[in-house]
Amino acid sequence: MTSTSAITAVDLSKAFSIPHETRGTLREHVLHPLRRTTHERNQALQEVSFEVGQGEFFGVIGPNGSGKSTLLRILAGIYAQDSGTVDVRGRLSPFIELGVGFNLELTARDNVVLTGTLLGLTRQQLDEKFDEILAFAELERFIDQKLNNFSSGMLLRLAYSIAIQVPFDILLLDEVLAVGDESFQEKCYRTLIDIRHAGKTVVLVSHNLYAVARLCERVMLLRNGVVEALGRPDEVIRAYREQEGTEDPWPAAAPAFEETKSVWEHVAGGPG
Repeated sequence: MTSTSAITAVDLSKAFSIPHETRGTLREHVLHPLRRTTHERNQALQEVSFEVGQGEFFGVIGPNGSGKSTLLRILAGIYAQDSGTVDVRGRLSPFIELGVGFNLELTARDNVVLTGTLLGLTRQQLDEKFDEILAFAELERFIDQKLNNFSSGMLLRLAYSIAIQVPFDILLLDEVLAVGDESFQEKCYRTLIDIRHAGKTVVLVSHNLYAVARLCERVMLLRNGVVEALGRPDEVIRAYREQEGTEDPWPAAAPAFEETKSVWEHVAGGPG
């Protein structure tokens, strides 16, 4: 890892064993005690290598089942790779899975405290940021409701609001720009602009190619667990769309074709 890199991954590989059948009841085990369950090996990642610079916005795209979420879980320490190495320099804040760290039987108030503590916030920091977390998520009215009464969108908004308040150097995001309505998505864009200006590192996984083009400086294309392309957003996105057989033209004025400074001015709604 160089002194200017936040993440370095070398030859990461990860496979899962998928059973062809399951025996979920005692009756099935008693009636068929000698029946062996066969498994299929799913190679989620295969020798994936890349580097993310400090302060870089790095995008990861690819079809469903290409290994994107598995990669984020390895970076976050949720999964262990089968082989290869990954080095992360800095504090991580992951937003990669709905409800991770939440207790659905507790209220939103209790979950903010619980999840924030697990992610590294002190009690004083929680007290200082509590109102801001609820206001950003637009959930002040529901603060004393149990999370099992929340919609998936409400849970996602709460999780993202907590994630961006945790002190971090590296933010891992999985489909964050699909959270909530258009107004809330615009709020997410603006927080990402602030994060960029603060010099933080972001790894963004998304199927929203326009969002990736607007926000990321480099993009990696995964397919069947293998890196197929890595480079400029416009080049990688064009290669992906050609592979997928997408016929509608990529707009000539798409932000991916502009200089980085202009991209961020465009997202922010103007210079400055």
